[in-house]
Amino acid sequence: MRILHTQYIVDENQNKTSVVLPIEEWNAVISAMEELEDIQAYDNAKAINDEILPFEKAIDELGKVDD
Repeated sequence: MRILHTQYIVDENQNKTSVVLPIEEWNAVISAMEELEDIQAYDNAKAINDEILPFEKAIDELGKVDD
């Protein structure tokens, strides 16, 4: 795990209200989140048990092949 160099902004009661990160670390966090979203989308797609058609066959079945 990557170490984050966080700084906190606190309110008048010293409750943490916000976080400040160096931009490079923020970009790494966003990149990791996007990768996790992609993995989740892939896993969700694999969990669907629909028939998989080759592209050409799907076009043929839709009747949209123009020659």
